[in-house]
Amino acid sequence: MAHGTHDFEDDPRNEHILVWVNGELVARERAVVSVFDAGFVLGDGVWEGLRVRAGHPAFLERHLDRLFEGAKAIMLDVDRSREELTAAIYETLRANDMTDGVHVRLMVTRGIKRTPYQDPRVTIGPATVVIIAEHKEPLPATVTEGITLFTTHVRRASPDTLDPKLNAHSKLNDIQACIQAYTAGADEALMLDPQGFVATCNSTHFFIVTRAGEVWTSDGRFCLGGITRGNVLEVCRAHDIPARETTFSLTDVYNAAEAFVTGTFAGVVPVRTVDGRTIGTGARGPVVERLQRLYQEHVAADVAAR
Repeated sequence: MAHGTHDFEDDPRNEHILVWVNGELVARERAVVSVFDAGFVLGDGVWEGLRVRAGHPAFLERHLDRLFEGAKAIMLDVDRSREELTAAIYETLRANDMTDGVHVRLMVTRGIKRTPYQDPRVTIGPATVVIIAEHKEPLPATVTEGITLFTTHVRRASPDTLDPKLNAHSKLNDIQACIQAYTAGADEALMLDPQGFVATCNSTHFFIVTRAGEVWTSDGRFCLGGITRGNVLEVCRAHDIPARETTFSLTDVYNAAEAFVTGTFAGVVPVRTVDGRTIGTGARGPVVERLQRLYQEHVAADVAAR
């Protein structure tokens, strides 16, 4: 199935998965929530995507940090501890006999509302928590050959509009960008900040490698605090690869030696073209290839420490 960096083959095993819904493991076809749920009515909630390796969700503590920080910011009572959520994730993996090639979506909404209305005070129950674990692997061609980007007119919101630091269920801004990108024939949207500088992509974080060999990503003011983004920057520091969080424009992008995106699902993915301009040679470059290897080692080290 083609979804840019989320290209994957449908796995028939996913037809029979068990989904964790408010403490109960239920068959996929019975995994439902109320039409009065705040997530359905308003997109009122926070979520995390996790990648499983050797039976363990990689960088789980960082993902839980972000989940609870987002929930606190919007005054959402998760109603479960970190330990309880961790146990629920592992329970879901065991119930589905999952160890590798697995993607997990952990979702928390404000819960059921007395009436379809935005005021959180009309919520009448505890938070709704859903955990979906699926067999899902990125296509090899995506990782080696890369993707194409299109710069969308849809800008990243400023913190006083919708704080981009929130990994919220409300994703319409990114969805609009995604639609414009794929209708233009690209795999994913490159999004600018309110001043017109490069910010991020609609579902991943964006990096360039300059002709001087430096790795650049946006200054971070208008993008989610990406876990993979942060890990790649850590990898660069640990291996003497010059890297900066900085402000740069599309002119810098078009003249870059290499470009890539990062995300939980596919890790580090090269970018072939942006707005029809070939980046570098159009093939996966040496820096991207090295970072892919180093990032996988970083993931393995985190999992091994559990």
